[in-house]
Amino acid sequence: MLPPELPPLPSLTRAESELVDRYLEAADLLGRANPARGHDTYGALRAAQALVSKAAELRDALAVMHERGERELHATTLARAMRVLDGERRTGRTSLPPGPTG
Repeated sequence: MLPPELPPLPSLTRAESELVDRYLEAADLLGRANPARGHDTYGALRAAQALVSKAAELRDALAVMHERGERELHATTLARAMRVLDGERRTGRTSLPPGPTG
């Protein structure tokens, strides 16, 4: 049985696509560096080191959008694209895990 087909990505400009991709890559690394979800310091250290360059790439993607006159973020469309790219799971690792109840 085949997995369910993902919905299509919404139409994005090239700069918007770069923004979404760079943001999710940075979120992946931030999740790997999350001390509340990590397993070892070396993996967190490597993620933190890589995060520096991903943050610069994210900044550059936003700078390109701004320079091209794309002044507005279309949050609903960008959020839809992020969901198709598994953004909820990927950004969820940046938060605290559920605590003990009671």
